Amino acid sequence: MAEKIKLVRGDINRPQIQATLTDENTGDVIDITNATVLLKFRQTGATTLTDTITGTILDPTNGVVVFAMSQTALAGEPGDYEGEIEVTFDAGGGVQTVYELLKFFIREQF
Repeated sequence: MAEKIKLVRGDINRPQIQATLTDENTGDVIDITNATVLLKFRQTGATTLTDTITGTILDPTNGVVVFAMSQTALAGEPGDYEGEIEVTFDAGGGVQTVYELLKFFIREQF
């Protein structure tokens, strides 16, 4: 499992999470050309999303996407959070959810 991504409450638009999406079975990158990639963000243990962040695709054929953390995502109480990446492919291509959750820890500002 991946390490926790550490963020500071109230920081907006500068903390950016870059991900390269790969197929867990083959290790091949996922071509996200003309896809929409979302990061669904919530407090660990919660069932309600804190935010849904639309990713900016940097290199579609190599599966590279970046998520700019939002004011809404980083406004919650300090603690543990998790994120799920979901890819919606263009016209009839379906939806693919990345199996492994991203883990986050948000601390308070000084």
